Amino acid sequence: MSKGIISKDEDYSQWFNDLVVKADLAEHSAVRGCMVIKPYGYSIWEKMQAVLDQMFKETGHSNAYFPLFIPKSFFSKEASHVDGFAKECAVVTHYRLKNDGNGNIIVDEDAKLEEELIVRPTSETIIWNTYKGWIQSYRDLPILVNQWANVVRWEMRTRLFLRTTEFLWQEGHTAHATAEEAIAETEQMLNVYADFAENWLALPVIKGRKTPNERFAGALDTYCIEALMQDGKALQAGTSHFLGQNFAKAFDVKFANKEGKLDHVWATSWGVSTRLMGALVMAHSDDAGLVLPPKLAPIQVVIVPIFKSDEELARISAVADDLIKQLKAKNIRVKYDDRDTQRPGFKFAEYELKGIPLRVAIGGRDLTNGTAELARRDTKTKETVQQAGLAENIEKLLVDIQDNIYQKALKFRTENTRKADSYDEFKQMLDETPGFISAHWDGTPETEQRIKEETKATIRCIPLDNPQEDGVCMVTGKPSTQRVLFARAY
Repeated sequence: MSKGIISKDEDYSQWFNDLVVKADLAEHSAVRGCMVIKPYGYSIWEKMQAVLDQMFKETGHSNAYFPLFIPKSFFSKEASHVDGFAKECAVVTHYRLKNDGNGNIIVDEDAKLEEELIVRPTSETIIWNTYKGWIQSYRDLPILVNQWANVVRWEMRTRLFLRTTEFLWQEGHTAHATAEEAIAETEQMLNVYADFAENWLALPVIKGRKTPNERFAGALDTYCIEALMQDGKALQAGTSHFLGQNFAKAFDVKFANKEGKLDHVWATSWGVSTRLMGALVMAHSDDAGLVLPPKLAPIQVVIVPIFKSDEELARISAVADDLIKQLKAKNIRVKYDDRDTQRPGFKFAEYELKGIPLRVAIGGRDLTNGTAELARRDTKTKETVQQAGLAENIEKLLVDIQDNIYQKALKFRTENTRKADSYDEFKQMLDETPGFISAHWDGTPETEQRIKEETKATIRCIPLDNPQEDGVCMVTGKPSTQRVLFARAY
C-alpha cells in the first residue's frame, strides 16, 4: 500500500499531519478548527482514559459532570482567570432560530438571552459556584471530583490533537480544609500524570513548576510535566494547579473549621487532554507510521496467515485459534487477519502504519516446521521462532518493546538537553540543534518576556529536582541560584 507520508526530516509538521490522517487517528471536520477523532484514534484515547480513570479512583477521586454553558457573570468574579481566557471564549447570545420566509434559517432576534453563556473553556467558575451549596463544614471536606468532558477554546491556528478549538480532556477540581492538604493534592496528581506518561505512554517527562508568567490563570502555583518531541520542541503533557483560596473567595465558599470559625476553602485543579495523542505520535513514530507502546495499543499483536489455498488457510487458522486463546488468557489484545481481499504485503504495511507492536506471520512452511515469524514494530526486526511456547515469548517481547520505546525516547532527550552559559551560546543552540536548554535566569518576568520575544523560547519549567548552583543570568548578568529549562514549544 502507498502510505503517502512525507519524511519527518523533510517537513516535521507535514509528517505529523500526514501520519495522523493516514493512520486513521483523526481528520479535519466541516467546522473550522475542530476535528473528527476516528474509531482507531478514539480507541487509543479510550485506553488512556480508562487507565487514568482507574488511577484517579485509586487516589480517592470520583467522577461528576457539570454544565457545558457558564453564565458570563461567573467569569467576572475572578479577574486573573477571566483575563487568561477572555480571548478564547465562544459566546452563546440567542436561544432560537427562525425561517426568514425566503427559505433561509436565521437567528431569531427576539430570542436574545438575558445573560450570555460561555461555552466552557475550563470549569473552575461553574464548579466553585456549585461547591458553595455542597460545603458548610470541615466534615464536608475534602471534595475530590474529576470530570471527563469537552471544552472549547477559540483557536485561529489549529493542528490535529495539538491545538483544536474543541478538544477532550479531564479536569479534576478538589476542595480542602488547609493549604497543606491542597498542595499535597497538587503534587500527588502531578506524580500520577508523570507515572502515566512514563509507564504507559513510554514518554520520559520532567516534573517542574511554571514561572508566574506561565501559570494557569487564577492559580498561585502551577506544576507541569514537560516532554521533548523528536523535532526538539517541548510539549506540556499535563498540569496540576494550586489555586489557593482565589476561587473560594470569588464565589464565597466558606466552611466552619473544627474550632467553629469560618474560613475559605483551599482549591486545586488538574488536567490532561487529547494533546497526549499528539505526544504519542510525535515522540515515538517514524516515516513508516505509528509506533505505539504495547500498553496503549488497541491491538498489541496481529496474526497474518500466508496461504495458497482454503485448505492451507484452515490448517493455519487452527494454529492461530489456539495461539489466540493463549494470548487472551494473558490479557493480550490480539487480532487475526484472515481477509482474502488483501495480500499479506498490504496487510504488513497497513499494520506497520497503524503501529501494531508485534506481528506474527504463519505460512505453509511454518506449519511443516512448527515455526512462526515475529516482526517487531519498534526495531523493525524479524525472527523465526518455534510455535511451542510462542504465547510466553510474545508476552515477554511486549514488555521489552514497551521498555525499548521508553529508553529510546529517554536517550533522545538526554542527547538533546544541554547547558548554556551565555545568551549567544543559548541562541546558537536553539538555531542549530533545538531541544531542552538549561540556563540561568534572573527570576524577573521582564527578562523572561525578552527571551521569548527575541528567540521564541519559553521557560518550560523550573525542575523540581533542580540542584542549587550559583551563577549569573545569561541575559542580564544578575545573580542566579539555579538553572531553569528553556525550549521552543508546541
